[in-house]
Amino acid sequence: MTADIHSERILVLDFGSQYAQLIARRVREAGCYCEIYACDAPGGQILDFEPRGVILSGGPETTTDDAHPPVPDAVLDLGVPVLGICYGMQALARRHGAEVHAGRRREFGLATLHPDGAHPLIEALGEGPETEVWMSHGDHVDTVPEGFRVVASTESVPIAALAHESRPWFGLQFHPEVTHTPGGQRLIEHFVRQYCDCHGLWEPGAIIEDCIEAVRAQVGKDGVVLALSGGVDSSVVAALLARAIGEQLTCVFVDNGLLRAGEAEQVRETFAEHLGVRMIQVDARERFLSALAGVTDPEDKRKIIGREFIHVFQEQAEQLPNVRWLAQGTIYPDVIESAAAATGKAHLIKSHHNVGGLPETLHLQLVEPLRELFKDEVRRIGQALGLPQELIGRHPFPGPGLGVRVLGEVRGEYVELARAADRIFIEELRTWDLYDKVAQAFVVFLPVRAVGVMGDGRRYDYVVTLRAVETQDFMTARWARLPDEFLDRCARRIINEIDGIARVCYDISGKPPATVEWE
Repeated sequence: MTADIHSERILVLDFGSQYAQLIARRVREAGCYCEIYACDAPGGQILDFEPRGVILSGGPETTTDDAHPPVPDAVLDLGVPVLGICYGMQALARRHGAEVHAGRRREFGLATLHPDGAHPLIEALGEGPETEVWMSHGDHVDTVPEGFRVVASTESVPIAALAHESRPWFGLQFHPEVTHTPGGQRLIEHFVRQYCDCHGLWEPGAIIEDCIEAVRAQVGKDGVVLALSGGVDSSVVAALLARAIGEQLTCVFVDNGLLRAGEAEQVRETFAEHLGVRMIQVDARERFLSALAGVTDPEDKRKIIGREFIHVFQEQAEQLPNVRWLAQGTIYPDVIESAAAATGKAHLIKSHHNVGGLPETLHLQLVEPLRELFKDEVRRIGQALGLPQELIGRHPFPGPGLGVRVLGEVRGEYVELARAADRIFIEELRTWDLYDKVAQAFVVFLPVRAVGVMGDGRRYDYVVTLRAVETQDFMTARWARLPDEFLDRCARRIINEIDGIARVCYDISGKPPATVEWE
């Protein structure tokens, strides 16, 4: 029996921050399990979680408004260490009588932090009397709250960090979770390890053993069918379940006609031939394209594709003996985003096809061994399980595949053009050693035509857009500044080698306001 890797846990209370998931990932990197709750989570739920510490996130609200989201009573009733970041610090300070004002001392970007007396948490940022930190705030704490003392300042803000005199409660006006604060990870690790008494139980080897034990206890001797897409998440699930239950696992790989170039061949070679996983390959290309005929709304397309996948799995599962479970590659961000949309805490941006349960007609129960993990944790688990780097390092691919990278109606000819252009783009990224320098890159097909000219002839063909982004958490992203010569090379190859494409564009939208995928 392995140690209980969930016994040491931190709660991240989210006040609407774009960085809430990043805070949680930093805690995980410090070796401690954590979860994210909404700031208005019921007090009983917070107490039942029994965290060893609580981190209050930043957020878009202002504590200068009397109706601002407060620090819940349950957090302070726990008697555990509390770390408030940005808005979290301001809410903690207001709770203890401090004045918070807006606009007079705004800071956005790098600032130099000046320690005010020795304090271990600030010293954890790094050596020397001054260190750079990342600020992003319009409000600021103007008076010292009761029971606290100032432990750091900046040139613009006299109260940049607070510590309680007798309790392990802290406030930081800066953001330690972002990479722009060089010592931020050390500070979070110091908080988690020294103040919250966590010992680093959350690490890949222990997570794998915990997942194996949980899966074996959950499914017993029953058969499990896995929806294997060839993406990182489902591939790691396949390797994990193969180790946990061996021949009880059957992987179903559905070629829905919406895959990347060479995807089916790579999946078959990796899993059936190299890892010895039992795999059924289903050719459902005509089925999916027929179901999508005439459909243009992206949400409708996602639902249709998800529905057809379920039908295929149901048909295959009925032909297998003793199958009682369907395994999926659901990960923690899917759960967070879908839950936020379902509760009204956030708008629905797009449906996650693998979150929200199964139709009653399927008669299968869910196995989701990655449901607690972030994408970077999934990759580390995959490495520990021995999956090849070319598979683990692949860029994310949406569940609906090229169905949401072909805008509007999904026609076979459109899919072929998108796939061919995408193959060239990825090929060139690898040739120029740029593939691993961007987080995600792909081609979007636009169902519009533009005039072009080749030789002395007029062309009136379709348009594609190249998309490449840099991001750590996919909650925010910036467009990748790829070399002009590289983009020129990609455009010339796509137009010259693919009959039917007359124009190539490059998407320079960030997230927000755009999303990474177009649909």
